[in-house]
Amino acid sequence: MDYAYGPGKNHLFVPGPVNIPEPVIRAMNRNNEDYRSPAVPALTKTLLEDVKKIFKTTSGTPFMIPTTGTGAWESALTNTLSPGDRTVSFLIGQFSLLWIDQQQRLKFNVDVIESDWGQGANLDILASKLAADTAHTIKAVCIVHNETATGVTNNLAQVRKILDHYGHPALFLVDGVSSICALDFRMDEWGIDVALTGSQKALSLPTGMGIVCASPKALEASKTAKSVRVFFDWNDYLKYYKLGSYWPYTPSIQLLYGLRAALDLIFLEGLDNVIERHSRLGKATRLAVEAWGLKNCTQKEEWFSDTVTAVVVPPYIDSSEIVRRGWKRYNLSLGLGLNKVAGKVFRIGHLGNLNEVMSISQNLYECNIILLLLNLNILLHQLQLLGCLAGVEMILKDVGYPVKLGSGVGAACAFLQNNVPMIPSRI
Repeated sequence: MDYAYGPGKNHLFVPGPVNIPEPVIRAMNRNNEDYRSPAVPALTKTLLEDVKKIFKTTSGTPFMIPTTGTGAWESALTNTLSPGDRTVSFLIGQFSLLWIDQQQRLKFNVDVIESDWGQGANLDILASKLAADTAHTIKAVCIVHNETATGVTNNLAQVRKILDHYGHPALFLVDGVSSICALDFRMDEWGIDVALTGSQKALSLPTGMGIVCASPKALEASKTAKSVRVFFDWNDYLKYYKLGSYWPYTPSIQLLYGLRAALDLIFLEGLDNVIERHSRLGKATRLAVEAWGLKNCTQKEEWFSDTVTAVVVPPYIDSSEIVRRGWKRYNLSLGLGLNKVAGKVFRIGHLGNLNEVMSISQNLYECNIILLLLNLNILLHQLQLLGCLAGVEMILKDVGYPVKLGSGVGAACAFLQNNVPMIPSRI
């Protein structure tokens, strides 16, 4: 029973946590077991190899830590840096702000490059700072790939290009919490030293696992980093990796089995296909917003996010009322505006598993007709989004915005009808 019951299923369109696929829920529906038995290390070994694929790395070393994205941030910082080290970090929204706050509280010397909320990282200023830093006092460049507060995606390839242009040895640390497994992410190709994500985003798992991946350069830096760390110490993990038992403390058994099921679904669909699906959903959502006569918080197309859209409302509307009305009347969960954009924007999350088809396809899964289930998912991802957009239109009417009902849904439908691919197994 839900804590606050509403008929039907809640339509979850916040940018994380996201809907959990039925196969993942079923995989986690199991008792505890001894993590020192042969079974859990064998499972862990396959997971460590397979999570490298979502980062697109062959040389990185992953750590699956029972924590949130905030803990993954701390792991990335404390294992590679020492108190007093100079970092460059970009303030472009609430989550980049929180990471900067963490860096400051960990006693790093943070050089903040601030942009208006709705803009991406100012890479021209980064270039000027690197050019001036001939003594190489900057030890790390820290950037949030996808800022969910404003729906802004940063250009990581360009950051690497700038670092290489100036021959700067600074570590490249990336928060990929709301991008990895949904947006194009290439750890090796872009020379990222530490990348991290959280289980509750595009992996479509419950909150509780922070996955960090470290390059050989980052592992080398960890040998001399003086920051205090205990729970997040990579060295403890590496010691147990060598022993073949993998865990320095008790993992979440249920999340490990859930991760196995989640990765299987992603690889079955194909990671590149997953990324393309998110691209379609992002474009359809932006077309709907445009048809409603509203503006995207993101100020340039080059920064548009394919996992979340932040919608700016007119001054006479409190965006928080849109979120409240959606939950109270339509059982639709949308994202609040945060901090500087509180009351000014609401957010539509379109990442991870978006459909409710699993409830009618349970027997198919039980019969192991997984490919058919997957193909149904690909189609219903689009249809589930349209249900969200229809709900938003009704909410906009409720709060006094003169939206033409069906305008955004129609714009999204027209795009999706021309761009949704054929179901592979039915061609």
